[in-house]
Amino acid sequence: MIARSPQRDPDDVPLPEKDLRVIRAALVVPEDREAFDAGLKAVLDEVRLKLDLAVLDAFVHRWWISACDSVRDPEGRRRMHACAGRLAAGEPLSSGRTWREILDERLQGTPAD
Repeated sequence: MIARSPQRDPDDVPLPEKDLRVIRAALVVPEDREAFDAGLKAVLDEVRLKLDLAVLDAFVHRWWISACDSVRDPEGRRRMHACAGRLAAGEPLSSGRTWREILDERLQGTPAD
């Protein structure tokens, strides 16, 4: 697994290889590893049944994206799962900026109030 120091630019972090073992090792959140393991079992069952590797390729690509996110921003990944857990439990989330505000800010290059 690749560790990231807080001062490091996420774009400087090397991305994991598209390899099942490397991808799983890069997943820093237990919920991700559990979902990966369950998904891999289901995908391998489907490959065995249909004799089609396309589903395995799609699985590897999807989890590679999550692994890249994990190595670039492990704390962000933990926050995302914590937020999802609160939502699943029916807890209200604090209101923040809307997607529209964030997108407008990026398009204009200035912080939105």
